[in-house]
Amino acid sequence: MDSLVFVTGNEEKLAEAKSILTDFRIDSVVLDLPELQGDRELVVKEKARLAAKKLGMPCFVDDTSLCFSALKGLPGIYIREFLEKIGRDGLVKLLTGFDDKSAEAVCMIGFCYPNKEPICFEGITEGTIVNPRGDRFGWDPIFQPFGYKKTYAEMTIIEKNKISHRKKALIKFKKFLEKK
Repeated sequence: MDSLVFVTGNEEKLAEAKSILTDFRIDSVVLDLPELQGDRELVVKEKARLAAKKLGMPCFVDDTSLCFSALKGLPGIYIREFLEKIGRDGLVKLLTGFDDKSAEAVCMIGFCYPNKEPICFEGITEGTIVNPRGDRFGWDPIFQPFGYKKTYAEMTIIEKNKISHRKKALIKFKKFLEKK
């Protein structure tokens, strides 16, 4: 398999995938898939299954979570909706009154052939939630990985991509593809 189809409309995710999966040509396709609910593995598997069925070809999807320890993993897979409704400052305020500001950035890659069982690859970066710093999309300005003085948004793309949750998941996916 020399080429892969990544179901995403997010240019930053696509660029990161291309920078890691360098042995493959990656084409992106935008599909309108339902917003599923459940645990992150179930959600990414179902997204991958639906995408492969719609496209009639193997493809992979990405689902990202931001899990606050003090909130027992919330907002988790619902991070996009939380971000749209309450913004970065609102996300930070959710932890007001909690001493524990730790969080996990999680990326799940789901890969599926049509009419086959999807396979998942998970990457996790641990960190802490901070007041917004830096200029980048999404929740990058409020997530500071452990061992670093910068948020994802303050890092260069190269710095972020060295430690990101997405890179960790994509590396596992790449190892799987190399065995095929």
